[in-house]
Amino acid sequence: MPTIDQISESVFRETINRAVQDVFKTMLGKTASLADSTGALANADGSPWAHPVHISGQHVVGTVGFIGDISGLIYLYLEDKFANDVASHMLGMTLAEIDEAGHEVVNDAVGELTNMTVGTFKNQLADKGFPCKLTIPSILRGSNFSIEPVSSATRRIYRFQVGEHHIVADLLMKSGE
Repeated sequence: MPTIDQISESVFRETINRAVQDVFKTMLGKTASLADSTGALANADGSPWAHPVHISGQHVVGTVGFIGDISGLIYLYLEDKFANDVASHMLGMTLAEIDEAGHEVVNDAVGELTNMTVGTFKNQLADKGFPCKLTIPSILRGSNFSIEPVSSATRRIYRFQVGEHHIVADLLMKSGE
């Protein structure tokens, strides 16, 4: 069975970069530029986890998992205001209509955006010989929180600039199902 160690950091960076760029261009007509990446932050060696995703203010975080030769979760962190902009654009609604409709509409849009991004990422992994399947999307909302993976996972974080907004793609992965 293939392992995560068989995939270089540059492949992960190129794969998530392409997935984010393709989905944001197609769905929002916006350019997402990779601004920063961390590479692998930890392995199963017991090294302590720092809190590498620093958020301030209210965020909407979409997550979708993938299961196969490589399994994991990808979290997309969007500032609350940007999540509302995304929902407005994707659904053809004004920001006032989005506010009136409530969180459920924004959650659905961010969930779909995350699902498409992770699906594009997953398809590229399959093309490289690591087939996997997607799980259903879910949403986290809040401020001042951190996601801590199990110690057997490898974590990579990629920060993107989309106009004046920042998004973070947080990848937690391990080999096998």
